[in-house]
Amino acid sequence: MKKKLHLLMRDRFVSRLLIFGIDLILVLLSFLFVHFLLVWRMKTNMPISSLLVLISVVMAAYGGMFYLLKPYRGVVRQSTFRDITMVFISTICACLFLGVVNFISKGAMSHYMWTNTHLFMHATLTFLVLFMWRLAIKLFFFYALDMRPKKNVSNVVIYGAGKFGQTTLEVLKRSYKPHYRIIGFLDDNLTLKNKSVQNVPVLGGIEQAERLNKLGVTEVVLAINSKNLSREMKQQISSAMMHYNLQVKIAPETETWIDGTFKPNQIKNIEIKDLLSRNSIKMDMDQIGEGISGKTVMVTGAAGSIGSEIVRQLTRFDVKRLVLIDQAESALYDVQQELKQLKSDLDLVCIVADVSNAFRMKAIFVENKPQVLFNAAAYKHVPLMEENPYEAIRVNIGGCRVLSELAVTHKVEKFVMVSTDKAVNPTNVMGASKRICEMYVQALAKRGDHQTSFITTRFGNVLGSNGSVVPLFKKQIAAGGPVTVTHKDITRYFMTIPEACQLVLEAGFMGKGGEIFLFDMGKPVKIYSMARKMIRLSGFEPDVDIQIKVTGLRDGEKLYEELLANEENTTPTYHDKIMIADVREVSYDYVSHEVKEMISQLELESNMALVARMKLLVPEFKSNHSQYCALDSNPIVTATQKVNDSESVIEA
Repeated sequence: MKKKLHLLMRDRFVSRLLIFGIDLILVLLSFLFVHFLLVWRMKTNMPISSLLVLISVVMAAYGGMFYLLKPYRGVVRQSTFRDITMVFISTICACLFLGVVNFISKGAMSHYMWTNTHLFMHATLTFLVLFMWRLAIKLFFFYALDMRPKKNVSNVVIYGAGKFGQTTLEVLKRSYKPHYRIIGFLDDNLTLKNKSVQNVPVLGGIEQAERLNKLGVTEVVLAINSKNLSREMKQQISSAMMHYNLQVKIAPETETWIDGTFKPNQIKNIEIKDLLSRNSIKMDMDQIGEGISGKTVMVTGAAGSIGSEIVRQLTRFDVKRLVLIDQAESALYDVQQELKQLKSDLDLVCIVADVSNAFRMKAIFVENKPQVLFNAAAYKHVPLMEENPYEAIRVNIGGCRVLSELAVTHKVEKFVMVSTDKAVNPTNVMGASKRICEMYVQALAKRGDHQTSFITTRFGNVLGSNGSVVPLFKKQIAAGGPVTVTHKDITRYFMTIPEACQLVLEAGFMGKGGEIFLFDMGKPVKIYSMARKMIRLSGFEPDVDIQIKVTGLRDGEKLYEELLANEENTTPTYHDKIMIADVREVSYDYVSHEVKEMISQLELESNMALVARMKLLVPEFKSNHSQYCALDSNPIVTATQKVNDSESVIEA
């Protein structure tokens, strides 16, 4: 019986029209009750015709006010104080309206024995009846839900007893799958300890983590507004709860709520990105909009993690046309379909092309005439580029050279290049290739015979990007382990993809030309600690359920990434998360000649000779855990050696 009632009631809502009708019926019943009470007390009768006229006037007044103020549009079983307030206001307004009508008609309603006093009596009874029927329905559904099967019961505490926490309490009470039993609130406000909020006890603050196990708690839901919940606080709470094997979940941000609330399925397990991401970034929308509005914007590497997010951010502005370029056909198609759904009226051009192909890129520039260009096209995987320096030079350096020269020729207004912290004191081919790109773009910016503004942005790893440790760890955990870490002490800087791309846009239109912008990456994160947290966040115990295996540093990998080289300093900007690096500058003639020579020798020289050329151009490039360490003592000799046999040509 209980199960049938539960199945009958759940997720079924009556229409607003029906609630409107029920409200009017209750208004009518209240009227009849007051009327017959009046007739009984006065011991007199009223003609049926007069009674019908009076009923019509009263019902029209209440029906009109209900239609205007809509107290019926809320879900009755979920009625809130706001809903009851609207019922009260509607009733008072209808009563006042009838009083005004009675006054204007010089007491015409008194002809039917109804005075303003009787109108007020009717309004009072109407409000009480409308309130009581809503309360009755709410109590009935609370009883019905409480009778549901208790097979999947989760004992939960809510971290945060404020308005957000109280809303979360209401949401969890209405949850069907799973069923939540609210044990209490946690809140660091000591004045609330041992008190109750909505009849739910406040147990204390974070120090109560150990006690929760004894209370049978299995889940903790963070319900604190993001403005009041810093990353450090989020990490502290999560670490304390996970230490006692409690699953940590997080309620959705308020901007994702609909009609002032949210659904239970929006409460998600807290992820590593929630612990590493920072407060939202304030962008200068006017400055960015001024730089982009009404212009043709080209994004290379548009199907990648960074490129695709830059494109998503750009759709917020009134661009004339978006030209997306990538050589990954399937990934570019996915981005294309996503953007068509996101903004159907967007003038979108998607082109499958290789940025290092000068002939192809020239044709694209001639046809589309870009005014702003974001260059996010690059090979980024350190171990692969260590084995394939040919591709790192051809695509990263060669592609950047082709695009930047075409930007000057075709008078592109703004050229924004996406770089990496691995370009600082590089220990691998990938990082060195990006440093050479920085040098080339900066030198070209200083040349002074063109109008293109060249901007470089430099930042660290982004969470969830293709090839980053987060998706790798997720796959390894899903497979039952082991989770592989190259070194226990290895650290990296991290940002979320949207955060990084927002800063790229901000810096791109902040710079005047020739700057290398650094982003505030926060504190470096130990990858080993991240792996342990991700295992715990997945509901497992590190080294018990999921093993962590240390594999050793890979070719070209270093323990600590840097945002500045030893001789570099920074200059602050108006944005607290963006700085300008004061870097070593080189002449355009020198870097252009060296890059041209390097690319021309791609088909002729071995990997060793090509990397030697990179070391000559970037003296701070010192290989780490790599075959190219042998070049660090004297790269000049190796750089001049040509390969004469066909095997070496193929190897190159």
